Amino acid sequence: MKTIKISRRDFMEKALAGSALLMAYPWLNAMADKSSTDYSQKVKIGIIGVGSRGSLLLHYLNELSEMINIEVVAVCDNYEPHYQRAIKKTANKAKAFYDYRKLLDLNDIDAVVIATPLHQHAHITIDALNVGKHVFCEKSMARTLEDVKQMADTHYNTGKVLQIGHQRMFDPRYLTAIELINAGEIGLITQIRAYWHRNNDWRRPLPEGRPELERQINWRLYKEYSCGLMTELASHQIQVANWLKNATPVSVMGAGSINYWKDGREVYDNVALIYSYEDGTQFIYDSMTSNRHYGLEEQIMGDKGTLELEVNKRYFENPPPKPEPPPPAAIVQLMKDIEGGIFSDAIPLTNSSWIPELKVEGNGIAIAEREQGFDESSMQLEAFIASVRKGVPTKGVFEQGYWATVWTLLGQQAMDDHQIVTLPNELKLI
Repeated sequence: MKTIKISRRDFMEKALAGSALLMAYPWLNAMADKSSTDYSQKVKIGIIGVGSRGSLLLHYLNELSEMINIEVVAVCDNYEPHYQRAIKKTANKAKAFYDYRKLLDLNDIDAVVIATPLHQHAHITIDALNVGKHVFCEKSMARTLEDVKQMADTHYNTGKVLQIGHQRMFDPRYLTAIELINAGEIGLITQIRAYWHRNNDWRRPLPEGRPELERQINWRLYKEYSCGLMTELASHQIQVANWLKNATPVSVMGAGSINYWKDGREVYDNVALIYSYEDGTQFIYDSMTSNRHYGLEEQIMGDKGTLELEVNKRYFENPPPKPEPPPPAAIVQLMKDIEGGIFSDAIPLTNSSWIPELKVEGNGIAIAEREQGFDESSMQLEAFIASVRKGVPTKGVFEQGYWATVWTLLGQQAMDDHQIVTLPNELKLI
């Protein structure tokens, strides 16, 4: 298989060509269909939460401003350093607020981008949808299942766009993997494995003399605000597993603990889970913060091959044999001596009848290559703006984020309760 190189221009041209892949994923088609879109009207955006992730999203929106005619007209953050940084990044042109409700009162804002701490996502999203704003909300959706369902109900009731930040939906490696899977190139998928390993305490330094800011700055370490590894990392990979399977799990079990960072944190520093799908496929997941040797990966395993998406590699179960190098001269002479009868006793060539199941060797081949300048995080914002311009949600986008968050939180529940957890009826979507 030839490696596919994809630039942003190639990506959009493929969408315009209406390939089977793009037709299958309407969020990509919505970006490509400019025939019914009025680009003369500027889309005005507010950003709520301008920390590390919010600043990055602001950067992408600034880059896209002329290309797709958008403008960030308002920013909001209740932490002074972030508030000041946001003003600087918009060159003092955006209105700035400490209270998100004042930003939502602006009549000229079409959409908001929410990148606050997790426990604040739900009420801000619901308030924004209810006053007629379209919403891009960073993953995970919310801290509790009740909040997640309320966000979903408000999205459906208002008819406004609600997109959750899962950028892998716009990554050529993952999109090409979908094509390979649908074409049967790796055979029947029977297991998915994923992991995300780091080696740091995940703790951010406090301003000198400000210990009262601990929970505000290190919110990821406390159960009230976050599920730690699950909502910050695992939610991405659960979304990938569901997407590639085109299904959601039927149950999850797992275990987690704090076995390394004894510093007062409340969220697990290592987790291990098994998600089961209806067809018997297992999604095996683990994450830790005390060893980064293996980094992160999603391994999609079929009976004909394996995809490793983060390293962009495809492997075959039966790779073509490599040409054998000529044997060393000493071995050639030994074989001649044996054939000539010099040795009368048998020479043992092995002392074991057991052959270990070692890893299939091979360097693999690239699934797809992104050219310089292609960034899936930017592409997801462009897709969001395309939906905002049309004024209606694009089918399937919200549901990807919803099921990723639901099963992330059910995984956390399974670990906390030491039980196998299934989907409650009240979380099912109509």
